[in-house]
Amino acid sequence: MLAIIGGTGVYQLLGESEERELRTPYGDVTVTLSRLANGREVIFAPRHGKGHSVPPHRLPSRALLFGLHEAGVRAILSTSAVGALSTDLAPGTLALLGDFMDFTKSRETTFHNGPDVVHQDVTEAYCPTLRGALRDTAKELGIALHPRDVVYVCTEGPRFETPSEIRAYRMLGGDVVGMTQVPEVVLARELGIHYAGVALVTNLAAGVEGSRPSHREVLELMAHSGETVSRLLLGCAERVGEGPACNQCEVPEGMS
Repeated sequence: MLAIIGGTGVYQLLGESEERELRTPYGDVTVTLSRLANGREVIFAPRHGKGHSVPPHRLPSRALLFGLHEAGVRAILSTSAVGALSTDLAPGTLALLGDFMDFTKSRETTFHNGPDVVHQDVTEAYCPTLRGALRDTAKELGIALHPRDVVYVCTEGPRFETPSEIRAYRMLGGDVVGMTQVPEVVLARELGIHYAGVALVTNLAAGVEGSRPSHREVLELMAHSGETVSRLLLGCAERVGEGPACNQCEVPEGMS
């Protein structure tokens, strides 16, 4: 099965659906089970809960990823609102995520808390096959994507970043900044789930050309571009079915 993690805009394009509660050792989460136009089942998981009520630094990521895995999910498509670290990525730009940098501080970022020591490779954190499927889908639907995959800088939140932090992230090679990709992408890799992310640039980050980000600005652009992002994700879900043919995201030894 395939899951989509993102904002509530996806609901508008879903057909008949039903809510389902996933019970896990890390807490319980509520998701929506629906069917695509081709009849395949897909799970939609609102990352911030109903009504966007959970702040980024308190997301139940382990519960969500573990619950999806136990429900049979083997591939995840996600969407994230981001700020751009330079004017090369204008508000409204859609870009695929190719790598990440973790600047979070207090989150539970792994399932591997002992007794065995496990080191997880994240050289290809984002599934290359799913990324290819997203590009093919975008071309087929006439949806413009940024020509290269971008580096996502994940911060703790819920505050926005300072101009000095943004300058530092840019010097380190970051392209966009957000608060939700870590530990989500890491947990997916630990479980052997194929994972790909689409970033929607909602604003220029603090200090970029004198900009000052606002939550209202983010919500307004998300509302304007939400349908386009949803069409891309659902179209890709139909293309790849239950998951891509990819050997980069195999289930690690000891996980099932």
